[in-house]
Amino acid sequence: MRRRIKVHVRNARYIVYKETLVDYKEHLWTFIGSFLGIGIIGLLNSKYFTAYDNLFLIGSFGASSVLIYGAINSPLAQPRNLIGGHVISALVGVSIHKLIPGEVWLTSALSVSVAIVLMQITKTLHPPGGATALIANIGSDKIRALGYFYVLSPVFTGVVILLLVALVCNNATSHRSYPKNKAWFKIWKRKYR
Repeated sequence: MRRRIKVHVRNARYIVYKETLVDYKEHLWTFIGSFLGIGIIGLLNSKYFTAYDNLFLIGSFGASSVLIYGAINSPLAQPRNLIGGHVISALVGVSIHKLIPGEVWLTSALSVSVAIVLMQITKTLHPPGGATALIANIGSDKIRALGYFYVLSPVFTGVVILLLVALVCNNATSHRSYPKNKAWFKIWKRKYR
């Protein structure tokens, strides 16, 4: 019995030790990727839009950055989920806002719920997509006035920038690899290189 307890204690110590290790390289590349991704979008926003038109930088990009730079092996962080989740959610958010104008509580709840279900159906579940659908309904007047252009800019263009930075930063070293399944990436390299 004592021996068993000692083995369990030793295993528990090992697990706690492994979980508390700090991988400085991993954290450095997470920082570099998220800084560059959000920084590029923010720079474009400040250079090409006035200081009061925050139309190119939306809050859901911050949450996407956590996934695509910090949890790169997560199924929710893969390119299909990143792009598909945001675009589907933006389309849903704008469509519902146009169908039911004026009822923010209803359009917000409906947009997020329909976006989640459509992401599940299309296998593009990306949690920040829910925020993208919500922003289409509760964003500033300028964001709501964009209509379906919201899907193209800021959503699609911003997500493509985040993805390009993720492809560069997450593959810059041998200990990080993104996306998880590189079959499509190999095909693309053969075609366009």
